[in-house]
Amino acid sequence: MEVLRAEAEWQRAGAYSVRIEGMNRQHHISLRDEFDEHDCDGTKYIVLLDDGYPVATCRFYDCGEGAVTLGRVVVLPQYRGRKLGSLVVTEAEKWAQELGYKEIKIDSRLEAIDFYAKLGYKHVDDSVIRSGTFDCVKMNKIF
Repeated sequence: MEVLRAEAEWQRAGAYSVRIEGMNRQHHISLRDEFDEHDCDGTKYIVLLDDGYPVATCRFYDCGEGAVTLGRVVVLPQYRGRKLGSLVVTEAEKWAQELGYKEIKIDSRLEAIDFYAKLGYKHVDDSVIRSGTFDCVKMNKIF
């Protein structure tokens, strides 16, 4: 498995490919809803490649006050259960720290709370918010 810190457009295409297959097709999320104003040059993407084929991704972007927002964590269905989600999140955390950030924020889908808790994320509060088509809670991790 190769870990790619995708900054060039051709590299980000791998992240987009995983998101289209993993979210657009699987959850019937429209392309308009899956790709938003944060899919731009300032956003950082992690892409995992299996023999050159993109299989997992996440993104993060500056949200002010020394923090980034992490999101769009997607692993292709046939690659789930191999800890690849943890791998992309951990790599994003390392990169964010290298860039000087002190906090990562995330809107976690309800079914992913335990996943993020195992990675050291804490609930910001108990309120449930709607993020796109998913119910989420706010979580964060401070370095």
